[in-house]
Amino acid sequence: MASTGKPDFDLYRPSEEHDALRDAIRSLAEAKILPHAAEVDEASRFPQEALDALVASDLHAVHVPEEYGGAGADALATVIVIEEVARVCASSSLIPAVNKLGSLPVILSGSEELKRTYLRPLAEGSAMFSYCLSEPDAGSDAAGMKTRAVRDGDHYILNGVKRWITNAGVSEYYTVMAVTDPDKRSKGISAFVVEKSDPGVSFGAPEKKLGIKGSPTREVYLDNVRIPATRMIGDEGTGFATAMKTLDHTRITIAAQALGIAQGALDYAKGYVKERKQFGKPVADFQGVQFMLADMAMKLEAARQLTYSAAAKSERVDSDLTFFGAAAKCFASDVAMEVTTDAVQLLGGYGYTRDYPVERMMRDAKITQIYEGTNQIQRIVMARNLP
Repeated sequence: MASTGKPDFDLYRPSEEHDALRDAIRSLAEAKILPHAAEVDEASRFPQEALDALVASDLHAVHVPEEYGGAGADALATVIVIEEVARVCASSSLIPAVNKLGSLPVILSGSEELKRTYLRPLAEGSAMFSYCLSEPDAGSDAAGMKTRAVRDGDHYILNGVKRWITNAGVSEYYTVMAVTDPDKRSKGISAFVVEKSDPGVSFGAPEKKLGIKGSPTREVYLDNVRIPATRMIGDEGTGFATAMKTLDHTRITIAAQALGIAQGALDYAKGYVKERKQFGKPVADFQGVQFMLADMAMKLEAARQLTYSAAAKSERVDSDLTFFGAAAKCFASDVAMEVTTDAVQLLGGYGYTRDYPVERMMRDAKITQIYEGTNQIQRIVMARNLP
């Protein structure tokens, strides 16, 4: 992959290295991922072609530090990779996005042994990482989880159900949040690495979803899963704090996904209205259409600047990261929903059919307003962390 560099984050804007990375990932996405995007959605199958292409180019988990075999990419480089993949296929963009989500707790709080054991296979592309926080009765109220981890000598035994787990069944590794002390609520939650091959780990049927159909979403069942105590991430009782710290950083990757989806829809709509003729001239010549395109582009660029600013704050770990991470995710996903809906409108009846990609993009955009915390929750987070 192209060098990502370490730009000056005090006065932030993308560097030449970031621009080169964007060119590289866009070319890869258009050549290797775009041709399969519609069929992946139609068949609701995992985009193996995208995974193979990303791994071959070392773009599947660019955030992994160099000392563990990764590219050591900064937060903006990761955003750009996800954005450019999402521009052609939102499902495929969840490969680099969820690899970061699942492994970041290990990077932030894990022991050196855990980092060596689990980050190297991730960097090599021989394993993917997922994140297990939500449960059937614990969504926005994640601290209300019921999955238990009970100490048994040098091991913990895990029992419970995790729901809405992205790439479940495909990933080899899972960061699992579980209750170790029921009397302490959030301070009684600990984090663990669970492996797909651990006895007692199984998966539910894939969810039948509105969008991102190429990314499997399944329940993860933990039935007396016995794991070494050394697989705890950080100290006992610190799991919830690690989970929230992780989301401060990874909500920005959802903003990046939203940017990419919206950009793909805008690009397609721009081309369509220049070619489509009504009343003897291209639709693009009508002022009403021009106003729609201008608003779409303006809002998308505002969302991009907010997202890139949040990425810079993620890299620096600024004190106001919680606000900006939530703001970027919330604003970019709202913009993506609006832009993709307008793109469908600009294509008229054609936009409402699966023969054109904007219909898929509109469906895919919706989830960005929901996962990693609904946008209603993001507004609560922002209000409690005003800069």
